[in-house]
Amino acid sequence: MIMQISCMVVMTLLAGCSNDDFSDLNRYLSEVKARPKEPIKPLPEIKVIEPFMFKPEGLRDPFKPLEQPEQAKGVDVSTGSGIKPDTTRRKEELETFPLDGLRMVGTVDMKASLWGLVKASDGTIYRVKVGNYMGKNYGKIIRIFSDKIELMEIVPDKPGTWREQPASIALTE
Repeated sequence: MIMQISCMVVMTLLAGCSNDDFSDLNRYLSEVKARPKEPIKPLPEIKVIEPFMFKPEGLRDPFKPLEQPEQAKGVDVSTGSGIKPDTTRRKEELETFPLDGLRMVGTVDMKASLWGLVKASDGTIYRVKVGNYMGKNYGKIIRIFSDKIELMEIVPDKPGTWREQPASIALTE
């Protein structure tokens, strides 16, 4: 019985919520209909795109490694001026970064020798000393100053020959 009474009260309240006055809606509709009609813009012209046919004949396969000049011509690396990189030694961590991706950030004086602090492009800071290697061109550290690190790189000159090239990294931070 209480359930029936509560349902009747709810229905009565909902019935009182109805409103038949749509004058504001009718006024808005008449305003919209009274506006001048704009002409419809024509469709844009369809551009014809000529198809491109890729023909890879005579091009290098991008999934094969580039041939090095020494390997391509079968030239012995030891020929030439006698300067050559030591390919048998184990590479150091800083040799995985190009030299322009390394920054000198400071020095540390330990046990009467000056160590350089080098920040790699991945954000890691490495401690280096004279004799360490860094960079992609077999760069060997020859001197460390408080404001720069000097290296001697071994770069390919002509096929099968190498030359030494000085390089340095200046203090940046």
